[in-house]
Amino acid sequence: MSFTKTIYADTYGGLHVAVVHADRGEIDAVALSFVDHGTFHRRDEAQNTPRNSRKYGTFNTYHRPGQSPWEGAVPAGLRDAIEQYTGVWFPDAWKTPTPSRVSGRTAQKAPAPPASHTASRTR
Repeated sequence: MSFTKTIYADTYGGLHVAVVHADRGEIDAVALSFVDHGTFHRRDEAQNTPRNSRKYGTFNTYHRPGQSPWEGAVPAGLRDAIEQYTGVWFPDAWKTPTPSRVSGRTAQKAPAPPASHTASRTR
């Protein structure tokens, strides 16, 4: 997986996801656009970035110190697209594994600590 470049220097508009075979190399690939998957929609709407702007739905390598270049990204749409794409090639990859149970092991309660007696006054 890598970022897809735009026509602008150091600016990226999506993800390049590829299936790579150990012997044959890349056998399939897809470009997933940030615009198509709403990755920066919330950020761009908050900043009033016009849809026809080169900054809409992209990020570049210039950013504030301490912030990632993709600050404000909402990756849910991309994640769903990646799961759908990889599900074609690896149908069982996204199934939730069932937790294994080890027989003979059970949780045991620790004994309660003895009641502590606080110093009391005697008359």
